[in-house]
Amino acid sequence: MYPYSVFLGLTLYDIFLCAGIIVCFLVFGWLADRHKISRKIQSFAMMCGVAAVALGYGSAVLFQALYNIKSLGVFEINQSTGATFYGGLIGGVLTFLVLFFGVGYFKYDDNSHAKVFFGIADSAVPGIALAHALGRIGCLFAGCCHGEKTSAWYGIEMYGNMGFGRYVPTQLFEAIFLLCLFGFLLLRSIDHKGFCLPIYLCVYALWRFAIEYIRGDYRGDTFIEALSPSQLIACILFVVGIGVFFLEGYIEKRLAEARDEKNE
Repeated sequence: MYPYSVFLGLTLYDIFLCAGIIVCFLVFGWLADRHKISRKIQSFAMMCGVAAVALGYGSAVLFQALYNIKSLGVFEINQSTGATFYGGLIGGVLTFLVLFFGVGYFKYDDNSHAKVFFGIADSAVPGIALAHALGRIGCLFAGCCHGEKTSAWYGIEMYGNMGFGRYVPTQLFEAIFLLCLFGFLLLRSIDHKGFCLPIYLCVYALWRFAIEYIRGDYRGDTFIEALSPSQLIACILFVVGIGVFFLEGYIEKRLAEARDEKNE
């Protein structure tokens, strides 16, 4: 669409990516207040989040470089390497968990940070979905992560990996989907219904698995011939989401029982 510099060397992709990160933290702070999470723990979670964003981006570039080996024949990281969302998600989540629970173990003697982890998750996940949506709009402008070539009315002309042409705008479709998911998760978080994290993991995994069938940017093969790398990760993500669902239910039940015993 417009993969060129528009301001201080920044492209529209860069601008939307930065905007997504900013609104993610703003939404988190607002929802964390509604969940009555202490400002001290909020600040700690935000610091872990900043580190997760930085290392997550590095992980996203690393994953993309690994994908590129199939087409380039060599492992290479430079300005044109690009980044992949799954790589950023995996690296960012692992970084956050290690810092939040590892450093938090020494920082909070009463384990108060761990007790509100799913409250933190419910506050963060809607913003993550919104940031993801803005990032996909950035992908649309960059001409990456597009679908197959098409002559259909919904096709958009852009410079894709098969040259200039009309492509299925899977980036736009995903942005719309993620905005809808953001709205659903936001309302759920506001109403304190919980389970935002496993819902996001499972619902996005299902979406990503399906949308891969019309994606047109080849990312390599897997040991399962019928599945692309993103579809294989989607399957793993779905299983993890189911596990997190039961884990959250179990922990919330135990915390509720502990509160009841304390009040008796």
